[in-house]
Amino acid sequence: MHEKHNFIVSVAPMMDWTDRHCRYFHRQLSRHVRLYTEMVVADAVIHGDRDYLIGFDATEHPVALQIGGSDPDKLAKAARIGADYGYDEININIGCPSDRVQSGRFGACLMAEPELVAQCYSAMAAASDVPVTVKCRLGIDNQEVEKTLPRFIETVAVAGCTHFIIHARKAWLQGLSPKDNRTVPPLDYELVRKMKAAYPALEVVLNGGLETVAQSLLESVPLDGFMLGRAAYHTPWELTRIDSEVYGAPQFTPGREDIAHHMIGYAAMREGDDRSVKALTRHIMGLFAGQPGARLWRRTLSESASAGLAPSQCIAAALDAMTHSRDAV
Repeated sequence: MHEKHNFIVSVAPMMDWTDRHCRYFHRQLSRHVRLYTEMVVADAVIHGDRDYLIGFDATEHPVALQIGGSDPDKLAKAARIGADYGYDEININIGCPSDRVQSGRFGACLMAEPELVAQCYSAMAAASDVPVTVKCRLGIDNQEVEKTLPRFIETVAVAGCTHFIIHARKAWLQGLSPKDNRTVPPLDYELVRKMKAAYPALEVVLNGGLETVAQSLLESVPLDGFMLGRAAYHTPWELTRIDSEVYGAPQFTPGREDIAHHMIGYAAMREGDDRSVKALTRHIMGLFAGQPGARLWRRTLSESASAGLAPSQCIAAALDAMTHSRDAV
């Protein structure tokens, strides 16, 4: 168990992945892990279909809304809307490297504009009665991150930010795709730890390339938390270790089949009025990762979805296929 009771473990905001159905699934695996939405652009929060874009189930708490943008007024409006919706935290994205994000002047390119980020933070914090946090990279392109990252953190901290989630990679805005930016730039956990040593009063959370709870606890020893990304998605059962190993709460008890049965009920409940629930079959592909029958589970989910079955039927078919294959052994 980790000694710090305010240590925060979370699942990273991931585009096309951490929607409300993914978050609901992850919440079944851990009561304590903090969940994040996909990044939602400030304009979309202000003008879009809010219930569809940022609605969430009460069981998702603690849950954070991640917003993208660089206009302080718009970000303030979006932060206020998010707080009114009941989010536990509002996070500004200073890490996404996609072309679309750069052209809109937000995401990772803002690592080069710490003063603007500080203005954005101030506006959001003034508009929101819940904590506002920053998720950033080590830096971008040819920045000397040992010099530019401290300056970025200092500038934004002066504006009042006390919580930084640092993806321990540079983002290369020229020459690397968003997909490659998640894996190709080398990880530098040590630089993140140096930031905590340099600014001990700030909360610093580690993100990037972490694969297990055990590894994450090791790498984040002097830090204030860690954030799991792709590992939480591809091997979600790892989340069941968090409550006991990090928070000292009772060990998680339901089995994988129990979770699958629960998700059948959840899917059936949502199918009538939520077109986005179709993604659920994709989100739970990793439920049996590393277990006998995992491939059959994934294949049946995929084939059932392709055949046009409702998500609840897809999950039931996959569970049925696994049960029969085990009986046949």
